[in-house]
Amino acid sequence: MKHNEYRPTWAEINLDHLWHNFEEAQKILKLKTIIPVIKANAYGHDAIEVMKFLYKKGVRIAAVSLLEEAIELRALFTDIDILMLGPILAKDLDVASSYDIAVTIYDQEIYETIRNYGKWITCHLKVDSGMSRYGLTETNQIIKMVEELQSLKHISFKGIYTHFATANADVVFYNKQLDMFKDLLKRISTCPPMIHVSNSSSTFKYEKDIKFTTHARLGISLYGLSLDDPKPNLKPVMSLKSTVVQIKELKAGDCVGYGASYCAKIDERIAILPIGYADGFIRRNKTGHVEINHQKYKIVGTICMDACFIKIDDTVQLGDIATLFGGLITIDEVAARLNTINYEVCTSVSYRVPRVMIQGGSND
Repeated sequence: MKHNEYRPTWAEINLDHLWHNFEEAQKILKLKTIIPVIKANAYGHDAIEVMKFLYKKGVRIAAVSLLEEAIELRALFTDIDILMLGPILAKDLDVASSYDIAVTIYDQEIYETIRNYGKWITCHLKVDSGMSRYGLTETNQIIKMVEELQSLKHISFKGIYTHFATANADVVFYNKQLDMFKDLLKRISTCPPMIHVSNSSSTFKYEKDIKFTTHARLGISLYGLSLDDPKPNLKPVMSLKSTVVQIKELKAGDCVGYGASYCAKIDERIAILPIGYADGFIRRNKTGHVEINHQKYKIVGTICMDACFIKIDDTVQLGDIATLFGGLITIDEVAARLNTINYEVCTSVSYRVPRVMIQGGSND
């Protein structure tokens, strides 16, 4: 177990699987460019390590949400394009400009601020085609902005984009958004060099039939996950693991954990894993299982901040590795049990859990 860390709990990140997923998307996009979305610490997978790997593979672009995320990337990668998808505050334009980070224009106020900024800055314009999150909605307003952005010498107007709300589910609403954006582009005399609309679901389901785009944003599917049914040919990248650090031999009537919510009815063995809700393994996981030695074992008792309890048999020994998801138990199974989506499961794995990069079957 090579972690260079002190805790016997970690998340394995399989970089071979990451690249498989990237190439699966590239097959569809052909000559179009993938924008890997590595916001939220690469959806919990370690943004810096993911970008280091992609950079070695020749990738020179990435998207994030926050300015802090963009600055962290720029400190290590001086020659990549970085697109900040989230909102930018007027007071932070100097920072974005100095780090050469492309910001997003998403409303009239930030447009006016950037237009009057006077210093060199790179930007994309976001169109709200129906999701009612960030973005501009009024066609004539957008056309006027596009024309003016292209005429201002202190602005590098790189791209225009939108985001789909239902690419994985509602094709009628999806087409409504796509048609709105397509009709808008027809009215723009000269478009910027980058036009991107597809998220992961749209990339795999629809992008092959979209002729006017140059790029696609690959988020959750880069990490081997999807909300689509049937799912694309993807390989999950993250496995969450811990280690049996203590075994308790309970007698009938003995209880474990806060609230004594689980009490043994007969003599039984309980393994303690050093992982809990502060690591992102939340208390509602108590109805689930973990995998040890290719067998599933039930979680019992109340999950603590730093530990949880597993009902085991005589085959489990001190030091055995437990896989909480990423083996027999998938992230999708955990998400279904928690009544959420796979995004939330992997992004919830906290900073306390070291990420261990795996490539070619071994630690990298």
